[in-house]
Amino acid sequence: MVKIAIVEDDELYINQLQQYLMDYQAETGEDFEVKIYRDGDAVTADYRAQYDIILMDIQMRFVDGMTAAEEIRRMDTEVIIIFITNMSQYAIRGYEVGALDYILKPVSYFPFKQKLGRAIARLKKKTRKSVVIQIKGGVQRLEVSDIYYVESQGHNLNYHTKEGIFVSGGTMKQAEELLRDMNFSRANKGYLINMEHVEGVRDKCAVVKGEKLLISRPRMNVFMQELTRYWSEAK
Repeated sequence: MVKIAIVEDDELYINQLQQYLMDYQAETGEDFEVKIYRDGDAVTADYRAQYDIILMDIQMRFVDGMTAAEEIRRMDTEVIIIFITNMSQYAIRGYEVGALDYILKPVSYFPFKQKLGRAIARLKKKTRKSVVIQIKGGVQRLEVSDIYYVESQGHNLNYHTKEGIFVSGGTMKQAEELLRDMNFSRANKGYLINMEHVEGVRDKCAVVKGEKLLISRPRMNVFMQELTRYWSEAK
């Protein structure tokens, strides 16, 4: 079951999006659980990383969608956000909070179906992968999706993860080889970052779990290309 939140203050669009979701279920056999929020503060108030996809209106009366998305990203780097707006320039700001896509109002079914399909494909792509690293006194298995970033410090590698920091001997080159093709990107000589946990890019830094990790000038273009590709990939 795919858990979806609709955050929209216009009843016309709420009804339309609900109907489109029912139509999509009928066509594809997907199973949705849908909850409605009528403002940005409502979705953030009880947010517990419980949704797979959020369909977020940007312009709302009290708390706008962009502000709500920024708050959600501080709590949940996994959820897929699709903005709904009548102003295409918001798409650029959407990348700052890791939005997968945006849908222009008035919303028609065909583009909605395409973009929802991309989001669901991305959900299905996520599979649990693990790696094993050497640590003092033994070895440690790490789920790749639980690794936030790898930090080079002297002759050691610090694996910053959901479960804490694990220290392993080795070089950044060895870490890159270990995590090759797993959506990690070098921000500079000292950081190898999991694209899955990048909340945005601000002040020449990648924001990962609230931390700002500096992106070096030589790496900036490549890093942004890899991040944009990761956010937009449909497979």
